[in-house]
Amino acid sequence: MKRLCVYCGSSSGRQPDYVQVARQLARAMVNRDIDLVYGGASVGIMGEIANAVLEEGGDVIGIIPKGLFRKEVAHTGITELREVDSMHDRKLLMADLSDGFIALPGGLGTIEEIFEIITWSQLGLHRKPCGLLNACQYYDKLIGFLDHAVSEQFIKATHHSTILVDECPEALLEKFEVYKAPDAIKWIDRKST
Repeated sequence: MKRLCVYCGSSSGRQPDYVQVARQLARAMVNRDIDLVYGGASVGIMGEIANAVLEEGGDVIGIIPKGLFRKEVAHTGITELREVDSMHDRKLLMADLSDGFIALPGGLGTIEEIFEIITWSQLGLHRKPCGLLNACQYYDKLIGFLDHAVSEQFIKATHHSTILVDECPEALLEKFEVYKAPDAIKWIDRKST
């Protein structure tokens, strides 16, 4: 694994521990020679994880749509900042550059991004690990909802099993390293579709 895409908030959240877990993830990534791909902002948890990766000696690639420069503050001190035309282009490039995907605490954008990439896995468009870093039990109710959706037969257990969850950055990265995509999913070469 060379690069991880980390989806996270442009806010730091209510609890200081969210930022601490982002910094722990950054250290764990750099210790494993894993670079960061993220949304390109200098604010909130996004800025914290980017700064922490840089401080630890890792590389950071930020992907940001041109229109967001007015709303989010682009991080001009990262290894590489790429501008794209749209949010769709942003998500596609982030997916292409990354070997796995982690959601730290964040808002609607974070949730939308991780669920889109999980859906791509469900559809067989990639075989990369996807996970929730459940800092301070942030995702407990979401995880409970996913369990409920499985029991109500809206999500297959096979698809649910592709969502890796842990509260500890190191433990989550260990799960990523041994992840094997389920054979039950029919995999498609996305570049040919």
